[in-house]
Amino acid sequence: MIVVAGALIADARLLVAQRNRPPELAGLWELPGGKVAPGETDAQALARELHEELGVTVAVGEKLGEDVPLSDTVTLRAYRVSTDDAPHAHDHHAVRWVGAADLEDLPWVPADRAWLAELKDALTQ
Repeated sequence: MIVVAGALIADARLLVAQRNRPPELAGLWELPGGKVAPGETDAQALARELHEELGVTVAVGEKLGEDVPLSDTVTLRAYRVSTDDAPHAHDHHAVRWVGAADLEDLPWVPADRAWLAELKDALTQ
């Protein structure tokens, strides 16, 4: 199974979302996204998930970093996304915009830490 995550970058800031659940991840920050359903492409799944979670319509761009194995059967994959809509926390405790200098200080969901170098590069280009 593939799980997709979106790196929404605007004005040299990254949108991050704070998890509500499960209990072991509640309060940690992540790139929002979700599972790819049967018959969906990664881009379709990410657009659907970000609409459900943030209330935004996105354009899915290039892949960001390497795939992150979550288990023997689950892989996490990130893409850059863009939107003209204002995101809202529909499925998270909170959302916020952070700059490159803030990335290391956030309490991240462990899997998403794998992309910190690529995210810093994207924010400073």
